[in-house]
Amino acid sequence: MSDNPQFPAGLVGEANIVVSNEVTARHLGSGAVAVFATPEMVRLMERAAVNGLAPYLAAGQQSVGTMVHVKHLAATPLGATVTAKAELLSVDGRRLLFKVSAHDGTDLIGEGTHERALIDLAKFEQRVAAKAKG
Repeated sequence: MSDNPQFPAGLVGEANIVVSNEVTARHLGSGAVAVFATPEMVRLMERAAVNGLAPYLAAGQQSVGTMVHVKHLAATPLGATVTAKAELLSVDGRRLLFKVSAHDGTDLIGEGTHERALIDLAKFEQRVAAKAKG
């Protein structure tokens, strides 16, 4: 990890969800079975990274997801609780690289990496508004 006093070595974030019908592959259209959907697993991993960063962001600073590279390893049934963890591996300028994983209490169901970029929220929103105007 690069020396960046803003983000301590070993920074970890977590997020969890109970698998309900609304987060299944069948409901979301990402598959035909009523198991935890891959897009929801990715979202949970991103949320874990966001949760880990939250206490360390400066005023007006946020992060946005820029890359996800994960494997979905095992199916998770309705009613199970999935916990995602994101561990900060490195900081390269504005780029933050996380090792991410998800576990359903029985199996490791997903793992990989996730990158986020630090942004100045006001400048970012200005660029998005200008793009929306065409």
